[in-house]
Amino acid sequence: MNSRKSTKLVLAIIGIAAPLFLIGNYTGYSKSDLEPQQVANNKTFKLVVIDPGHGGKLPGAYGKNSAEKDIVLQVSLKLKEAIEKELPGVKAILTRESDIDVPFHERSNIANRNHADLFISIHCNSANSDQRVKGKNGRYSTRTIYRPGVSGTETFVCGYNRLQRGESDVAMRENADILMEENYQENYNGFDPNDPSSYIIFSLLKRTYREKSIKFASYVQNEYVGKGRLDRGVQELSLAVLAGASMPAVLTEIGFISNPDEESYMLSEVGQAEIVKNLVDAIRRYKQGNEAIAQQ
Repeated sequence: MNSRKSTKLVLAIIGIAAPLFLIGNYTGYSKSDLEPQQVANNKTFKLVVIDPGHGGKLPGAYGKNSAEKDIVLQVSLKLKEAIEKELPGVKAILTRESDIDVPFHERSNIANRNHADLFISIHCNSANSDQRVKGKNGRYSTRTIYRPGVSGTETFVCGYNRLQRGESDVAMRENADILMEENYQENYNGFDPNDPSSYIIFSLLKRTYREKSIKFASYVQNEYVGKGRLDRGVQELSLAVLAGASMPAVLTEIGFISNPDEESYMLSEVGQAEIVKNLVDAIRRYKQGNEAIAQQ
């Protein structure tokens, strides 16, 4: 996106009519998908949509022995089973049940069409990064910088952030799959995941469910920490997979696949069972909180 287009985008957002126009036209979601659902105070919590990140030709991050897309699918399948077994009256839907890719806008649209009460996107983190380096011959090449010592869990809610170094790396990595979608410019109306100026739009999309999303994300992190996991906190980040969800929504990074110890943990039956329990317990606490408020 050139500077002229970026300026026009910012000016449009400032305008009086900009929020309605942008919500209906910028992301590729329909207006009905993005309108807040009219929810009665006594609505029963009954459906969770689980989104295993990446898939198909879009593997996500790699560890020494695995790909992100495979780990998160394994965890998601087990999470669905655990929710329906341990939380009576609550159902779960997966955005994918096999090794296929699902466009970002369709993942959240699945939750919207089914009137989900909660949307959880599951991912593995990576601290590795590619850098352009200049060789002795004056030519540039790409070199991977490995950081195997970085560890911990973090959970994101969708919001506008300043895209500081490190935060921007996460947002751009998680949003990069957009570039592989057919007609992605049409689906997202010019959004460029590599252009930081594009991310300002997300501040308009997620205010309605921000508080509840942060509350649930905090429950998730508390469960991780209770099992001895390193806490990297709850953060707001401009994530396309969450932007269209018309309900509280989070993206949780269950560990660093770039860390050999955490990769082994996430691949193990014990590790996956513990992660699933953390998420089920967080959902249970969130559900109970909602029901307590409804009874007041």
